Amino acid sequence: MAREQFGVCAEPSLHGYYLLFNALDDKNLFLRKALSRLPALFDKYADRFSEANLAGVIAIGTNFWDELYPQGRPKHLRQFPEMAIEDRTAPANNYDLYVEIRGDRADVNHIVATKVCQLLSDSVELVEQVRAFRFLDGRDLSGFVDGTENPQGHHRRRVALINDEQDPEFAAGSYLHIQRYRHNLNLWNSLEVKEQEDVFSRTKVNNDEYSEENKAPTSHIKRVNLKDSEGNSLEILRQSMPYGDMKLQGLFFVSYCHTPEPFELMLKSMISGDAHGHSDHLLKYTQAETGAAFFVPSLNILAQLGE
Repeated sequence: MAREQFGVCAEPSLHGYYLLFNALDDKNLFLRKALSRLPALFDKYADRFSEANLAGVIAIGTNFWDELYPQGRPKHLRQFPEMAIEDRTAPANNYDLYVEIRGDRADVNHIVATKVCQLLSDSVELVEQVRAFRFLDGRDLSGFVDGTENPQGHHRRRVALINDEQDPEFAAGSYLHIQRYRHNLNLWNSLEVKEQEDVFSRTKVNNDEYSEENKAPTSHIKRVNLKDSEGNSLEILRQSMPYGDMKLQGLFFVSYCHTPEPFELMLKSMISGDAHGHSDHLLKYTQAETGAAFFVPSLNILAQLGE
């Protein structure tokens, strides 16, 4: 039976470290063996620093998958849906590898990130690194709770992980989409609290959702809370975290799902809007600067890479 990577469905952490790599030429054999050893590295430091609640995820980019695992391809693995309409954009970047390290101790995350880079050694180029953190009670730097609609308990697995019926060869895997958003907090904080709440269709302090008749069609909730043709809610598992310093701030958005479709539909709803042209007004105050699609293989497939 396929085993999932623990970090996909792990509960929220206090700190995050996101590493994005591109592979160097003629290093695939070395890289396969190195990636197969990463789960053991995570386990080692999770045991050593048990209070840190360390969780890790290893993902492979859509363009790099066939090189690294030519035996087969996940059924729905495809490019990140790059979009641009007026000033609303969702750029696409090419990253070969993604490593997510989350835990409740920033120093342990740093140690593990260092070990990951040492293990991958000269086979990769580190393209981007983002240190993130939990803000207050799980809020974005806008001051609003992030991921309110996230699935809970065992439902997280049903949303995030592929099952044996959906794609048996890649069961326990997950489709991953990431975006690094940069916020314009000066502009955002120039709004009155009620104006901010109207952008979300939620109250800021208590996180209460507006009644349906009071939700503006351009509000964030209206644009991302979507239903399929049978009336079922489209769900993703978010593992996003804020990042930033005194110069720039934003959100490192992370979405896991058993299919890429919900994320793609939500993004299209935000940027393209509905049939009446209602797009997400939250995008007036934040801008995606990166975007990429990956596949998170099961631990079984990661082990096969080293054989």
